[in-house]
Amino acid sequence: MITDPWPARSGPLLLRHPGPGELDDLHALRNDPAANRFMLRTSVDAPEFRREWLEVPGSDTDFSCVAELDGALVAMGFLDVVDGMGQPGMPPRTEGVLGYIVDPKHWGRGIGSALARGLLDAAFGPLGLRRVTASCNADNPASVRILEGLGMRREQHGVQDSWHADLGWIDGYQYAVLRSEWDRPHAADH
Repeated sequence: MITDPWPARSGPLLLRHPGPGELDDLHALRNDPAANRFMLRTSVDAPEFRREWLEVPGSDTDFSCVAELDGALVAMGFLDVVDGMGQPGMPPRTEGVLGYIVDPKHWGRGIGSALARGLLDAAFGPLGLRRVTASCNADNPASVRILEGLGMRREQHGVQDSWHADLGWIDGYQYAVLRSEWDRPHAADH
């Protein structure tokens, strides 16, 4: 059984599970056109969204969380534990995929970086993963800065590899970092 990494601190943020009374506000943030401009799905259904978040605390693969700053929800983070590419004998559930959405009212304050750092700390700490990937729209300079600023390596530039509901075919970047790489450069950050 994997240990639930939440609650945890990452810089000024408290990363935790949301309460049921916070899900309507989170849904509004997820469907905010400014916040989800670079998400492939620009809107999600409220009942499905609520159901998915209510299932997170009991999941052994979904370690999504919200980020709280001074008592206010400012972002949501996504961390899924996944199997690798399926080579024979490969240990299962050793990899993770992370993502985040930051409330536009809090852009430019380091929230995305602190949240992504907390997700990586959880992935390589209590969850014991060996590799984490993250993808972003190539035209999203804020996410590029966050991922590269955390030392994640760009492994792929997919040319028109993703369909976006509003933008059509878009380019995407995929980043990755190994636990051995995360432990070395960031040991002084903690």
